[in-house]
Amino acid sequence: MQIEVKTLAGAASGSIELPEDIFGTEPRADIMARVVHWQLAKRRAGTHRTKGMGEVSGTTKKPFKQKGTGNARQGSLRAPQFRTGGVVHGPVVRDHGYDLPKKVRRLGLISALSQKQAEGKLVVLDAAEGAKTKDLVAQLKALGWESALIVDATVSEGFARASANLPKVDALPTVGANVYDILRHDVLAITRAGVEGLKERLA
Repeated sequence: MQIEVKTLAGAASGSIELPEDIFGTEPRADIMARVVHWQLAKRRAGTHRTKGMGEVSGTTKKPFKQKGTGNARQGSLRAPQFRTGGVVHGPVVRDHGYDLPKKVRRLGLISALSQKQAEGKLVVLDAAEGAKTKDLVAQLKALGWESALIVDATVSEGFARASANLPKVDALPTVGANVYDILRHDVLAITRAGVEGLKERLA
């Protein structure tokens, strides 16, 4: 499919041919949901933890004798029914990540790219050159972009620094392009070099 190429200034800069098998497939919402869940699970720190009965501080002495007091029998003040006792079946330090087949991850990325193209929210840029944040804000405002993900083969240091100050604008290299970031931004802008990089990655 042919798509017009623009510059960040909004001017036309020719056209480019996008492969149908990457940008023109039927989006699979179920596959994208699986990939997003996998991504977010991998990001979880898993450092939440509570102390069990054997880890809380306190005496190990029996609080009172077994019989004759009129109270329920107790063996330890570290038991969970006491205010200072341990937690039963509490969270432990663990890895929340899991494996997802490479074919599913690939199909999820293709679906996300195709969905942006189908919605008319995919833009191909000639290049993403380094600029000051003030200049970049003016360019994005002229284009009408409030939330945008810009994908390039390699993000230049100057452009990365300029876009880092904008809360709803992100710049990623093609190796870092992912379903979650594509879907959470309104506009997906890919440079010419970025398109070639995605072709190689998804070949």
